[in-house]
Amino acid sequence: MKNHRTLAAAALLLGSAPVAAAPQTPLPKPGGDLVALYKDLHSHPELAFQETRSAAILAAEARSAGFTVTEKVGGTGVVAVLVNGPGPVLLVRADMDGLPVKESTGLPYASTALGAYKGGAEQPVMHACGHDIHMSVWTGVARAMAAGRGQWSGTLVMIGQPAEEGLGGAEAMLKDGLLTRFPKPDFALALHDDSRIPAGTVSVPPGRALSISSSMDMTVRGVGGHGAYPASTKDPVALAARIVTGVQTLISRENDPFQPAVITVGSIHGGTRYNIIPDDVALQLTIRSYDAAQQQRLLDGIARVAKGEAQAAGIPDALMPVIRTTPIGQPTLNDPALAARVRATFDAKFGKARVIDLDPSMASEDFQYFGLEAGAPSVIFWLGGVPQDKWDAAQKGGPAIPSLHNSGWAPDPAPTIATGVEAMTAAAMMVLAKP
Repeated sequence: MKNHRTLAAAALLLGSAPVAAAPQTPLPKPGGDLVALYKDLHSHPELAFQETRSAAILAAEARSAGFTVTEKVGGTGVVAVLVNGPGPVLLVRADMDGLPVKESTGLPYASTALGAYKGGAEQPVMHACGHDIHMSVWTGVARAMAAGRGQWSGTLVMIGQPAEEGLGGAEAMLKDGLLTRFPKPDFALALHDDSRIPAGTVSVPPGRALSISSSMDMTVRGVGGHGAYPASTKDPVALAARIVTGVQTLISRENDPFQPAVITVGSIHGGTRYNIIPDDVALQLTIRSYDAAQQQRLLDGIARVAKGEAQAAGIPDALMPVIRTTPIGQPTLNDPALAARVRATFDAKFGKARVIDLDPSMASEDFQYFGLEAGAPSVIFWLGGVPQDKWDAAQKGGPAIPSLHNSGWAPDPAPTIATGVEAMTAAAMMVLAKP
């Protein structure tokens, strides 16, 4: 747990900690249609640790279903507990935060919300990763499990987690006593919507599910000056460009091709005017793999490439690139035995044609830390969200399907939510089956 705890601390040091925001519109009444709830949540996304409105909705829904609810766990987290006789304790998680992305779906319920992280500028916000789907499914599962108490025995702990996107929400809830203030789970389950499979289908990773993710801030320094006289400068823009392309050789020429790894430069900013060579350029990178030693080799390699390119550009030692990196965390690895049980449950419920095999994802999560801290087997599974007509068209060479984190990502709510509720409820009933 040391790694993920320092990850949250590093995020604070990097200035990504957000500020709280108050609810802006009335909350929907509990017990309504799940698709209507989804559209409401989709229209009102909130950034990490600002999910006050979303959390209030989940809390109200869980209370209405008969759960004992505690709010503000780990900031904006929700913990809903339903004790239903002897048996194991099962944790079911949904994440709540949106992303700083301007929506381009054109939907009538598209988000026009604005938000800002602490110290940052206000920007558009949307649920580009489907956490609105997750909360809607969570609500349906809470209702179904409460209504079906005669079919299971044990304790159900349902949590609404803040700040999954920054990988700090699980840490915040654990530090706030999730495993001491509430029943400690024997098993943990979560789902995530997926743009690789159509709505109405599911997929259960048998082991590897999601990668390690490290964030890196790099300041490439130089000597600024007039754009008309580049010989009198040390241009950090040109140097940054060489570093961006150079680090990709760590993947193409130094990484074992049978071990997945990704280096992406997601942000590059430098300069103010056409004719001014700046003093520095800021880069933000994400580095991903499934092995801690491999991850460290990538991080060390990026530092080596950056320094080497700077030396080749004639940058003095005092102006070598400055690098800050979050600590290496953990990959999300499903417990094989529990994954096999969940897969068998889905095969029986949906038929094998609706349970699809997928490769491990290079995206990252912090759900795994609940199971790691509790010593509990955990499984996250994928919930198809692509509208069937768009899926069929894409298979025939039509328009590509937007991925998660894309401004155009728009899951088909009715079949996605219905399948998610059926799947998670079936998995929960399986774990909490009466002896």
